[in-house]
Amino acid sequence: GLLTGPRSKSANVVGATMRLNPHGDAAIYETMVRLTKGNEALLHPFVDSKGSFGKQYSSEMAYAASRYTEVKLDPFCNELFGGIDCDAVDFVPNYDNTTTEPVLLPTSFPNILVSPNLGIAVGMASEICSFNLGEICDGTIALLKKPDTTAEELLDIIKAPDFPGGAHLIYERDKMLKIYETGYGKVMLRARYAYNKSDNTIDILQIPYSSTIESIMGKITDLVKAGKLKEISDFRDAIDLNGFKLTIDLRRGVDPEKLMAKLFRLTPLQNSFSCNFNLLVNGTPKLLGVKEILCEWIIFRMGCVRRQLNFELKKKEDKLHLLLGLAAILLDIDKAVRIVRTTERESEVVPNLMQAFSIDEVQAEYIAEIKLRHLNREYILNRVEEIKDLQAAIEEIKSILADELKLKAKIATQLAEIKAKYAKPRKTQLIYADDVEEIEEEDLVENYNVRAVLTRDGYFKKNTMLSLRANDDQKLKEGDSIVYSEDTDNRAEIIFFTDKAQVYKAKLSDFDDMKASELGDFLPAKLNMDDGERPVMAKVLHTYDPKHNVIFIFENGKGVRIPINVYETKTNRKKLTSAFHSGSPVVGIFYEEAPKEILLVNNLNKAILINSKLIPLKTTRTSSGATLFTLKAGKQKITSATDDLSKYQAPEKCRKKKIPATGILLDDFNIEVQQMKI
Repeated sequence: GLLTGPRSKSANVVGATMRLNPHGDAAIYETMVRLTKGNEALLHPFVDSKGSFGKQYSSEMAYAASRYTEVKLDPFCNELFGGIDCDAVDFVPNYDNTTTEPVLLPTSFPNILVSPNLGIAVGMASEICSFNLGEICDGTIALLKKPDTTAEELLDIIKAPDFPGGAHLIYERDKMLKIYETGYGKVMLRARYAYNKSDNTIDILQIPYSSTIESIMGKITDLVKAGKLKEISDFRDAIDLNGFKLTIDLRRGVDPEKLMAKLFRLTPLQNSFSCNFNLLVNGTPKLLGVKEILCEWIIFRMGCVRRQLNFELKKKEDKLHLLLGLAAILLDIDKAVRIVRTTERESEVVPNLMQAFSIDEVQAEYIAEIKLRHLNREYILNRVEEIKDLQAAIEEIKSILADELKLKAKIATQLAEIKAKYAKPRKTQLIYADDVEEIEEEDLVENYNVRAVLTRDGYFKKNTMLSLRANDDQKLKEGDSIVYSEDTDNRAEIIFFTDKAQVYKAKLSDFDDMKASELGDFLPAKLNMDDGERPVMAKVLHTYDPKHNVIFIFENGKGVRIPINVYETKTNRKKLTSAFHSGSPVVGIFYEEAPKEILLVNNLNKAILINSKLIPLKTTRTSSGATLFTLKAGKQKITSATDDLSKYQAPEKCRKKKIPATGILLDDFNIEVQQMKI
């Protein structure tokens, strides 16, 4: 009685449902909550509800207990149950064999694609997004008329998924077509909002179906606390009787469009819905595309309609049979009355009528049961006139059953009527991917001037220029020294070359701001370097200029120049192995923007001074280069390489214009030179 009668307490419905299925009352009620108009989880709710049923867009807005709420079936459910009492579907015993229940409902439209479904059972997951009822009806009609309609043609009719929560769908035709063909993929949704200029606020009016207001507010809270959303002064849940609203107060001068682009990138205000159209077809799990689902539904629906027509045909044929018997007595009603009246035994009435009018037992039984008041010519004539209408209806049903095209036409007519009666405009509006302005990742990072400092022992600090105004004396561990320092900005990238021939990449924004009075981050721990590995050289980069090189000087006297752009990666890789030749320990690494002077010193304090242009340029990272310094095998090795010539008294005397070259004793270690100076 819930389809036509008044609302009933939800607890009554839950109790009645438990007779069919042994689920607990909580599980049954929670399921019914999602079917209600009040919960707003469906485009076309099945349950007309009264009371508090929570909201689909909130994970914490609790629904009232079942004893307080009232429900009845929405008139839309007529399309779910139509024909259920006409043998349209199979019935099976319920779990305790006390009653029966339908295996499936004889749904007169493809509800599988109209109501969103998410679930998992026996290791099989299923995620089916909802589509617009009107578009689904049109697409199904197109398939009924032209079975070879392609998925691409269907895409022109069924534009895209349509979600109860509205929002915007970022439309990419190629990705959408893949979902329609395979039943697998993702659709990206983003919130709809309005900017209130007078109050300088942004009102979020619709959010993605897969997001909740709590998850959005929680993420915004975390970002504000982390200092990554300084554009926001306050935000609040403004949901009221008018529906969903999340209000964000902006600081003065903030561009709302840029802020929303940032929020879309960082919060669930933009979220995806994963499509996985995994369904049971005759008890077998299958992953189907939209066209395949509609084709399976058409097969199912044709079976339902055929069974329903056969049921109606049988009823009409039975009725016609009775009326033909009634027509037989029309010729002599008095004779029929006389037979009934003069027959002594009741058991002989039917045989006597059968014999007198040449009718069968069913017809004779029907005539014998006619009320006395109906034994008049008018009543019998009126009933007999139904014979022609019945015969016409029977012929029409038989013609439909005999012709598949007519059967499909009947289903198409029903779909057109459903569309006219229940279809609603799209809630989810389409925006094209080309029109979406994507914010760059670096735009999400606050930018300000910093100084990058690396020490010989592997400590790194990022000092803000503001903090250096008060004190720029760098605190170092005892015996440590600065090997690299450069002024840059917080959005720059920095790369570290280590003594294990590896390169580590990081963003300066990944490091915390520090004062000069702090020791800094210990890089081997911060970057998760290998045991015993230490950084040798660092370089801040904004671009990988192919004209710039990295110079490597090895202990065996060899050297090589490698273009910096060979270390550029398309993906955001944090570590590169085999970054340079590892056959000999590296004693010096230099970044070359323009040719520079480099002094190489061996263990006998002999040195050569060369211009970096003499060092061979190789594009292979692991190239060992060429010999720069001629050394005696096993006895000599390069101990240092530097581009700071001020450390030595007269390095110019060691200049070499060709390589390889032998070393000249440095004045700093030449006893005769030192004595002359004394």
